[in-house]
Amino acid sequence: MRAYERLITYAKIHTASSEDFVRNPSTERQFDLANLLVRELKELGVADARVSDKCYVYGSLPATPGYENAPRLGFIAHMDTVPDFSGENVKPTLVHDYDGGDIPLGDSGRILSPRDFPSLLDLKGKTLITTDGTTVLGGDDKAGVAEIMTLVEKLQQSDIPHGFIGVAFTPDEEVGHGPDGFDVKGFGCDFAYTLDGGKAGEIEFENFNACAARVTIHGRNVHPGSAKNVMINALQVAMAFNALLPGAERPEHTDMYEGFFHLTNMEGSVEKATLSYIVRDHSAERFNSRKATLRQVAAFLNEKYGEGVCELAIRDQYRNMVEKIRPDNYHLIENAVAACEAAGVKPLIQPIRGGTDGATLSFMGLPCPNLGTGGYAFHGPFEHVCVEEMDLCVEIALHLVKTYAR
Repeated sequence: MRAYERLITYAKIHTASSEDFVRNPSTERQFDLANLLVRELKELGVADARVSDKCYVYGSLPATPGYENAPRLGFIAHMDTVPDFSGENVKPTLVHDYDGGDIPLGDSGRILSPRDFPSLLDLKGKTLITTDGTTVLGGDDKAGVAEIMTLVEKLQQSDIPHGFIGVAFTPDEEVGHGPDGFDVKGFGCDFAYTLDGGKAGEIEFENFNACAARVTIHGRNVHPGSAKNVMINALQVAMAFNALLPGAERPEHTDMYEGFFHLTNMEGSVEKATLSYIVRDHSAERFNSRKATLRQVAAFLNEKYGEGVCELAIRDQYRNMVEKIRPDNYHLIENAVAACEAAGVKPLIQPIRGGTDGATLSFMGLPCPNLGTGGYAFHGPFEHVCVEEMDLCVEIALHLVKTYAR
């Protein structure tokens, strides 16, 4: 079975995670795909395929006789889709021999166009999988799941020698909790790759340092007729907080290695207001400086309006995996480059303007860079995946298996 056929099946299973994270997994529906994957792995001869009570799927292929001492290599993808756009009742649509023009997305009125997504022009003549314009496709990261499953099938049906191969599928990556319950020791690999990137050939081992910040403004609400020198309007103070952050350092004004402050939510009243931010930077030094800026703004507003008016809480989320990859595990990148070239794909090493499970897993003792899956425009109705690139991603993974067997 080709990888895209599996993706079409998996995409129809609703697996959105939830920002209201109180347990792992954040949504029970993620077990629907997890249980299916365990059944399919067992049908492929993966005897130890299992799903944990926290919705982590694990399985392994024992080393071919004589290759027991080869490095133990893992492949990981996540099962959940984003919670902020519908992932229910997904209707994948195949576009054969794409002509390079506009693609109407079902009856939604939305158009997938190279004017908005210039990378479509590189896919002319290929077969695409799109949405009907009302949901995400779920290629992030069910394309990666499908490619790993297809890799397992190819290895099981061939005589290609290999060392120990571990596969794992995680929940809750999209809400930042993918590695929370991951059993690194039980997974049993020396290092791994996540298949959770964009176009085929992408190789990523530098990601953002990340934190979330929540600002709570405690106002003082009195009648506006007698408010002079008494009222503290929490909404006005909240807007002042945001205005004191660098206006050019927002996601819509930054690229590549440039970090940002991103206001994701603001709500409240005169009495109380809250702002939610995510803060990102590849440089650890600049990242710490950004957190210091938040604290300085909070201190300034407390000095101006009174101690306790501005309450700031910062929660670290993940760190830049480059700290774990470049010094001692750069072979993972060199071999990924060679695997891309062997598959006839131009390697593209670039930083991730985000994070992956591999970032945290690298700090948990499992060095884990990220590879492309053949998908584009993730997290919305314009998401699309290239069938031929999915095949190439499987070939890249297969070349990596052969490399580490040697």
